[in-house]
Amino acid sequence: MTNAPIPSGRHRVRRDGDVVEFTRTYRAAVDDVWAAVTESDRLAHWIGFFDGDPDEGHVAFTMNAEGEENMTPVRYDIRRCEPPHVLQVHTTDDAGTWDLILELDENSGITTLRLSQIVHDPEIIESTGPGWEYYLDRLSAVVTGTDPADIDFDDYYPAQREYYLTVRDRVNASANRSPDSGY
Repeated sequence: MTNAPIPSGRHRVRRDGDVVEFTRTYRAAVDDVWAAVTESDRLAHWIGFFDGDPDEGHVAFTMNAEGEENMTPVRYDIRRCEPPHVLQVHTTDDAGTWDLILELDENSGITTLRLSQIVHDPEIIESTGPGWEYYLDRLSAVVTGTDPADIDFDDYYPAQREYYLTVRDRVNASANRSPDSGY
């Protein structure tokens, strides 16, 4: 990339808990963006692919953008699926527990995607934040018809590390607040 990407992840408090939320907008129909995030062959262009039948409530997901040595299938349980607007998945792997909520809304031909990762371990935000920025920019490339291979993870990490350390600090402050602090 010619310009360093600007980090966009924000700490939010949802009923599910503290999350880091990322937002992207596309001049595309919600069905097209939904397909890019739920169809295995479309996912393969920007993050990975899955085997299995999602109607069974789980799939085996394999990341394919982090080198062949990291291509180990991991079970993802589908907790909520409301096409083409909401997908919530859960998994636990060597890196920790992952609870992800993907929400899509379309208004006048513009689709807004919100990806929220529920925070189980604030210490990993410094690396997962730049990671999601990288993957969502790869998704943006797929949706807009450009080449996701042109996006280089080295533009994201460690450049965004300090930003995501401040997000981590906000999550920790939120978790440590007293119920009547009004924070």
